[in-house]
Amino acid sequence: SLTRHLETIRRQSPSSLAPAVSPPPEGLTSLTTPSTVERSWGSDLLGTPPWLSPSPILLTWRSEPIPPSRPNPRLGVSLSTLFLFQRGKLNHIPVVRQSQVEPGNFLILVVVSMVFIVMVLGMSGALYCLRHRSHHKLKEKLAGLGSYTGHDATTAYQDLCRQRMAVQTSERGDRSEVFHPSHTSRINSVSSQFSDGPMMSPSTRSSTSSWSEEPSQTNMDISTGHMILSYMEDHLQNKDRLDKEWEALCSYQAEPAACAVGQEEQNVRRNRPHGVLVYDHSRVILKPENNQSRSDYINASPIMDHDPRNPAYISAQGPLPSTVADFWQMVWESGCVVIVMLTPLAENGIKQCHQYWPDEGSDLYHIYEVNLVSEHIWCDDFLVRSFYLKNVQTNETRTVTQFHFLSWMDQNVPESARTLLDFRRKVNKCYRGRSCPIIVHCSDGAGRSGTYILIDMVLNKMVKGAKEIDIAATLEHLRDQRSGMVQTKEQFEFALTAVAEEVNAILKALPQ
Repeated sequence: SLTRHLETIRRQSPSSLAPAVSPPPEGLTSLTTPSTVERSWGSDLLGTPPWLSPSPILLTWRSEPIPPSRPNPRLGVSLSTLFLFQRGKLNHIPVVRQSQVEPGNFLILVVVSMVFIVMVLGMSGALYCLRHRSHHKLKEKLAGLGSYTGHDATTAYQDLCRQRMAVQTSERGDRSEVFHPSHTSRINSVSSQFSDGPMMSPSTRSSTSSWSEEPSQTNMDISTGHMILSYMEDHLQNKDRLDKEWEALCSYQAEPAACAVGQEEQNVRRNRPHGVLVYDHSRVILKPENNQSRSDYINASPIMDHDPRNPAYISAQGPLPSTVADFWQMVWESGCVVIVMLTPLAENGIKQCHQYWPDEGSDLYHIYEVNLVSEHIWCDDFLVRSFYLKNVQTNETRTVTQFHFLSWMDQNVPESARTLLDFRRKVNKCYRGRSCPIIVHCSDGAGRSGTYILIDMVLNKMVKGAKEIDIAATLEHLRDQRSGMVQTKEQFEFALTAVAEEVNAILKALPQ
């Protein structure tokens, strides 16, 4: 059939084709069956039709197996022979018959790849070791700065902090008239602003939402943070030192410590049974003319931090049914916009605090109308309430936010420091930028309230860039202003743990 096809093409184009197809050269077998023949027409194997090319091409190969040639040393493949039969000329074209990667070349490739991977891993390991070693040296250096191995160093450091606290206390004593109604106190000046038309009162400033969205900032550097962290960890790990420090705190006596006002007959019923009495020199004084009993007494103590003129906190007992109106008077006259409540209303059937807000709607407590705006359960441990407080005499209003921590039992500590720290961050986010005090209360206003204030005060000092931190001296400073602050060793140890955990979190957030 191939011969007949060639004859047909030759008759159609006799001038361009050869007279005949030359027989296969000597050594080639004849074409017998279509299964052993592969053909293609055209020039240069491109399949060009015979009437367009003067050189018809016939491709053929042997029908019997041809042993493969030697592998190409560069390509690593075996070649077979393709015969090009063109007008009686037999040309050989190498064609890939099978692919076979040489074992020697493959082994070289594998060895080179493994060497490269080992080099990369070695360089990465060396870099990690160098960084880890430098970090370890820095940590040892900072630990050396922050470790207090000698008793003399610890005593000297605490004495220095106590001297500074004593200076602040003496300044506060010189300005004891700050809380006396006959002088120009901050509380009285705040309350007097309500009746002065041209002056902007705290209620006007806080009539908007209490929430603040300013980003938190810290001035604590890495070296100070590591030094403080090392100091805290050393105290927590050295139980003997912690026990001795707590014994020294228990024997500490504040001066002055008179509590005559709280023991007066008309004021005894305003104190909780077996509760804490306020010092005469450090108590919140209400305006008698605005009080329903014409009294200036409430069981609450202003707590100073760095500024002896303005209290940073007011530590108060939980309101009794007879002192709810006094409590809201204190909130109004102090300019407070944030209340921190650290006790459930009852524990094991024992009343811890009277509910001083309405379940819904509004209630009137003497001249203060309290509206419950919202109650948001943040998590299982605490919730947030928003109140709309109105002075019905002046028609001025204010928004007050209450943060209620639910899982802190009396004479105990929270299960997790992280939960309380998260609670504290929510409080500070709401309070940031305010100049008024935060009212903190539990049942007696000393144990849980003192622990919370101690943690918050120490952390605030560190965030502001303080280089010297002594929790024991800070606690003595608190006890100079209200007795019984931090009532158990477990609460003191919890304060150390919470401070260490927060410092660690701050260090992780700082740019390295």
